[in-house]
Amino acid sequence: MLTKGQAKVFFLGGTFAFSSVFLALTYDTLQKIPEQTNADKIDVHVRAGKKIWEKNNCMGCHTLFGEGAYYAPELTKVVERRGKPWIRIFLKDPQKMFPGERKMVQYDFTEEEIEQVIAFLDWAGKVDLNGFPADPPLAKDFAQTQSNTKVATSDTLQPEIVKTVCSACHSVAGVGGNVGPQLDTVKERYSREELAAWLKNPQKVKPGTTMPDLGLSDEKINEIVDYLLNL
Repeated sequence: MLTKGQAKVFFLGGTFAFSSVFLALTYDTLQKIPEQTNADKIDVHVRAGKKIWEKNNCMGCHTLFGEGAYYAPELTKVVERRGKPWIRIFLKDPQKMFPGERKMVQYDFTEEEIEQVIAFLDWAGKVDLNGFPADPPLAKDFAQTQSNTKVATSDTLQPEIVKTVCSACHSVAGVGGNVGPQLDTVKERYSREELAAWLKNPQKVKPGTTMPDLGLSDEKINEIVDYLLNL
């Protein structure tokens, strides 16, 4: 049993000790904030992208850093997940990537505004959030499946657009989406001219197809076709 004087000392001493620990932890956290948030990477483009994000109330549908609505996908790691070319096409015309499916508003962003939004999302994805967002629960199993898949090879290096845009729907050697057909043996089904026609105007080849018209230049089309024919 403590005396009144001992209880007072215990209370004051405990309050001082825990307050000191709290202040020390607060100071340590504040010291780490610039590094964890990549404060030195917040340039005019990132700031402009954040203003666009707020002006259009993107958090009314999406979440960022886990905050916002849950109607549309979480975007903290979207640049890492999708890649800048894919996001660039999607922001320009949301319906193009998912014809008749996506309900995202057509904002008619200018090219400069699109780059600013991407800069903001790119910065957000590099903030140290101590492991957030977590990897999907089946990510490890999926990686194991990929490692056991026979890898398709090509004499031509995989174009960046195949890695970041085409892979959203198609797969090569088990890596990529499963919305569209696998591309490993596409050369056995289509000629160069037919592949080029598909990439040039999918709706003309197959009316009603869900494959989007990406507005690819002839140079990009040839680059993709060369890769596919050499798989």
